Amino acid sequence: MTTRREVLQLGALGALGIVGTKGGDDTPDPAVPLQTTSLLAAQNMPVPYAGVFRRPPELVPYETGFDDGDPARPYERFALTQKLGQAQLVPGLSTTIAGYNGIFPGPTIRARQGTRTEVRIRNGLPQAGLLHPGAFRTVTHLHGSASLPQYDGYASDFTAPGNVKNYHYPNWQTARTLWYHDHNQHVTAQNVYAGLAGFYPMADRFEQAQLPQGEYDVPLMVSDAMFKADGSLGYNDNGRKGLWGDVILVNGVPWPTMKVKPRIYRFRMLVASIARSYRPTLSTRDPVYIVGTDAGMVPVVQAVQSWRQGTAERYEVLIDFRKYRAGQLIELRNLSNKNNIDFANTNKIMRFEVVADSGPASLNRIPSTLDDGGALNPARGGVATMSLQPAMAKAKRSLTVDRTGGEWSINGVTWADVEKSGYSRLFGNPQPYDIEEWTLINASGGWFHPLHVHLVDAKIIGRNTNRGKPFAWENGPKDVVYLGENESATILTQFDTGPGAGGRYMIHCHNLVHEDHDMMVQFAVGDWRVNDPVTTDPPVPDTTPLGSFPPAYRPGYPAGY
Repeated sequence: MTTRREVLQLGALGALGIVGTKGGDDTPDPAVPLQTTSLLAAQNMPVPYAGVFRRPPELVPYETGFDDGDPARPYERFALTQKLGQAQLVPGLSTTIAGYNGIFPGPTIRARQGTRTEVRIRNGLPQAGLLHPGAFRTVTHLHGSASLPQYDGYASDFTAPGNVKNYHYPNWQTARTLWYHDHNQHVTAQNVYAGLAGFYPMADRFEQAQLPQGEYDVPLMVSDAMFKADGSLGYNDNGRKGLWGDVILVNGVPWPTMKVKPRIYRFRMLVASIARSYRPTLSTRDPVYIVGTDAGMVPVVQAVQSWRQGTAERYEVLIDFRKYRAGQLIELRNLSNKNNIDFANTNKIMRFEVVADSGPASLNRIPSTLDDGGALNPARGGVATMSLQPAMAKAKRSLTVDRTGGEWSINGVTWADVEKSGYSRLFGNPQPYDIEEWTLINASGGWFHPLHVHLVDAKIIGRNTNRGKPFAWENGPKDVVYLGENESATILTQFDTGPGAGGRYMIHCHNLVHEDHDMMVQFAVGDWRVNDPVTTDPPVPDTTPLGSFPPAYRPGYPAGY
């Protein structure tokens, strides 16, 4: 746990200067002091709750149709360009960001179960990185999607500036909150922190029938940052431990205020910080209702006063504003967790202002149970994630995260070891539709690790904390498991590839600094040599004239809503 004295010491160091690197990599140069807090003048420092809440714009497909003219096989095609842009993140100054279509967060892509999508992603960034001196390569990962390996965002499958890759997403899974973000080897943290992240919610008929939609379905991308005096982003990974900024952003706005009607709202909360974890709670101490986890709806709705949420975890919560009077202000606060570095206002996330509602009475209610439709692909042996049982497991594996010699590792293996093997070294090699039980162990003592397993959804069946049970908020399908200090967790997962044929996928810590140095390994489903993620469908030079795919966005809701 970082002490108050250590925070004060870090703050004093932060007044000295900015991040320095040497040798063409991200190794700190001891001659250059490191920034640890914002260096903004008082008039440029954001004031909590002064900003107006906004939703990311929703991207419109540039083409829709049917594969081979078959109405049962619809598709949508989208286009994104990764490029530099100017964002108004702090008062009176502009911040250069690297974003999808030059904005942060990137535009929301709404998908539907059964309608496959293609997303054409062009790297229109400059040759040199915004926050690192290396080449500005990118890799896009659709987090939570059961994509083929060549479209999953494999760390070595990079797109260089001037090139383009067409990503194919099958969208056969249950409804869930996915998000897309950069995953380029060794600089994922810098690229995501610079702005390369966006929402990708996927709907199905079960979710649409049971949870709030439209105006009352609200994405919240929560991140943190620190700024230099000129408004540009400051970066410091604290000796490869993580970055903790002193400004909390929600959808790119510092501590915004959102106007809400006296209705039930559904918030899709995503932590897109590169290291910080949160423990959200309402200032009224009223409960929120957990209706969804990373990979879909929970079977039993859970009322909680707070919940623990690490990087890349998604929790869908209902907040009932019907009990509050017009004009009432309710804060979403952050109680924080061990081993965060906290500052004066990092205990705040955003504020809600209740406004009068002249519309028809709300017919919504807080549900007690939810039905996600059950097993997908049952003819192939598919089992619904929350129906998995230990007796179904064909294998048991143990996965230990630790730090040795300054590098973060999994079972003593780093991504460098995987590279040296010619990408043949595997943590495991289950066959399609196998069910396995994994025990995830945090042996690194004073650190927490949000561990992400690509491709699959998991059911947490036990912890060595909380009397051996999952926490109340995580009783739904997960693809990120928060491993607190000295914690272990046991999960069940099925290697359901849907219509795909398997291949190699990554496992890594989603503290992105840990992932980059070098806490990442891989597993394979079936033959590890099929669907090679680097050579099967590589990026190509973009010969399309600029402006051929101008972004079109759906109309949003009124400012503040």
